[in-house]
Amino acid sequence: MRKNNQYYVRKIHRFLGVFIGIQFLLWTISGLYFSWTDIDEIHGDHFHNEHMMHMTASNLVDPGSLDSTLEISSLELRFVLHQPHYWVNGKNLYNAQTAELKGEITEEEAKEIAKIYIKGNFGIKEAEYLTQAGPHHEYRGRPLPAWAIHYDHPENLVAYIDAKSGNFERVRHRSWRWFDFLWMFHTMDYAGRDDFNNLLLRAFSLFGLATVFSGFTLFFMSRKRKRKGLY
Repeated sequence: MRKNNQYYVRKIHRFLGVFIGIQFLLWTISGLYFSWTDIDEIHGDHFHNEHMMHMTASNLVDPGSLDSTLEISSLELRFVLHQPHYWVNGKNLYNAQTAELKGEITEEEAKEIAKIYIKGNFGIKEAEYLTQAGPHHEYRGRPLPAWAIHYDHPENLVAYIDAKSGNFERVRHRSWRWFDFLWMFHTMDYAGRDDFNNLLLRAFSLFGLATVFSGFTLFFMSRKRKRKGLY
């Protein structure tokens, strides 16, 4: 009976090992990459200008005078091309000195904004206007529409500018893309990459525990059998 039990435990262990072995390898490879990389470099901090001088925010108009029909629920003072602006209700941009409603950021303005925030004198290959970004896009989950400023850089550097607020949103480069690709395998979220609580990951975690426990079981069953053989 013990021999039969050991046989079945061994079969289960081997089946689980083959079934989840590839995923274990992907977890290990991605974990090694994460532990050997600088997260600040992945975020692209080395491409950012650390100190940006803006003009003094003086002579600002009263936000209540922007629009008589406007009901303000949120208001933020921000600088766009070094000029103070009110970002109202998360959707309207007003010049904070003239109360003029500003339209969407133009391509040339987006290039100038990117130039302010990106360190280095890189040539621009193209400016792409984005109206949508899928679940695997490197700009996923960020405000749209947006301008993607593509630089002539060995790491395919791209800066993203919110076309409505003029905000510098993100910078992406080759190292970040490798990180993001491996992160997908690490989280096992093959639909959107960012869900760390998906059912597939939970199932493989349980299978992993079962594999470990079956290995321990085989170890102790084998030891008991060897000890009995000595007597």
